[in-house]
Amino acid sequence: MESKLGKIASDDFRNIISGRCGRTRTNLIAPSSFGVDVAVVEIGNGLAMALTSDPLSLIPTLGLRESAWLSVHILANDMATTGFAPQYAQMVLNLPPSLSLKDFETYWMYIHEFCNEIGITITGGHTGFIEGQNSTIAGGATFITIAHTDEIILSSGAREGDIILMTKSAAMVSTAILAMSFPQTVGQQLGQDVYDKLTALFYQTSSLREALLVKQIPDAITAMHDVTEGGILGAVFEMSSASNKGCVVKYESIPVLPEQQALCQLFQLDPCRIIGAGSMLMTCRPDKVQHVIDLLKRNDISCSIIGEILPEDKGKWLQQDGKQFPLFYQETDPYWAAFFSALSKGWK
Repeated sequence: MESKLGKIASDDFRNIISGRCGRTRTNLIAPSSFGVDVAVVEIGNGLAMALTSDPLSLIPTLGLRESAWLSVHILANDMATTGFAPQYAQMVLNLPPSLSLKDFETYWMYIHEFCNEIGITITGGHTGFIEGQNSTIAGGATFITIAHTDEIILSSGAREGDIILMTKSAAMVSTAILAMSFPQTVGQQLGQDVYDKLTALFYQTSSLREALLVKQIPDAITAMHDVTEGGILGAVFEMSSASNKGCVVKYESIPVLPEQQALCQLFQLDPCRIIGAGSMLMTCRPDKVQHVIDLLKRNDISCSIIGEILPEDKGKWLQQDGKQFPLFYQETDPYWAAFFSALSKGWK
C-alpha cells in the first residue's frame, strides 16, 4: 500500500520514530516530538542550541526566486517560534539534472540573499545533481541558533488560561501558491484583482518579524507554533497536545481574507485546515493580550484572538456555527490533493 502524501502521521511518528533516535543524552532538553518545531540541546554556561530541519523547495511553477524564499523562510518560521532568529544553516541540495548551472546559480544567489537579510551564516552541506530527481523538494536544511536556555520559547509551553492568538490570516502560503501556480484559471474564474491580491500574499509568508516583536514583552508569550500542514486548526491541536493541554477554538474568529475564501471555494478547500505559513500561532497570558495586539498593530501586523487553552481533561473543542464539536486532527493536508487534482485537470 502506498504511503499518504505529506508529513508522516502522528501515530506512525510515535510507532516508528519516537524512542528510536539513537543515543540518549541528558542535555537534550527538547527532543523530537509531535507538535514541537525545534530541538534544544544544552551546551553549557547557561546556553542552548536550537535546531530545526525542513525540506528545501524548487518549484518550477513558482520560479527560482520564489522557491528560494520558501526554502529560507519556511525554516526561519520554525526557528522564530523560539523567539530568536536563525543564525547558522546547513543545506543539502539534491538537484534535478534538468536544472542548468545558470539556473542553479540564480537560485543560490537568492538563497544567499535571503539568508543574509535575516542574519544566517551558511556553514556547509552537500550539493549534487541526482538522476530521477523530479520532485519540487530539492533536499533539506537545518537551521541553528545559540541562545540563553531560559529565554527559549517552545511550542510545548502553553498554560491553562492562556489566550490563543494568531497573526495575519489563515492559509496565506497555500492560497498564494495556488494562485501563482494556476494564474490563468484563477484569473478567469475569480478575476484579475483577486489574483493580484492573492499573489501579493506570497512575500508576507515570513512570521519571523512578529515573533521577535512579541518576545520584547516580558512574560507575555508562553508558546509559539508555526502554521504548516493542517493549517490553523492543525497547529492549535499540535500546540495544545505538545503542552499536554486542552483548547477551544472559535472558527468564525479565524481571519480569512475574502480573496482567500473565494480561492478555497474554487479548489474546494477549508482555509483553516490547509498549510498556513506566514501566520504565527501564539499563546499569551490574559493580562498581556492587549499589549501584544497593540505592539503588532503599531508595526502593521494584524493579530486576532481565536481561542483559549484549557486543562487537558477538558478536551479539545471547535466552536462553529453556534455549535461545539471535538477538534479533530487531520493527518493529511488536503492542499496536496487539490494541487495535483488541478494539474491533472489541465488548469493553467
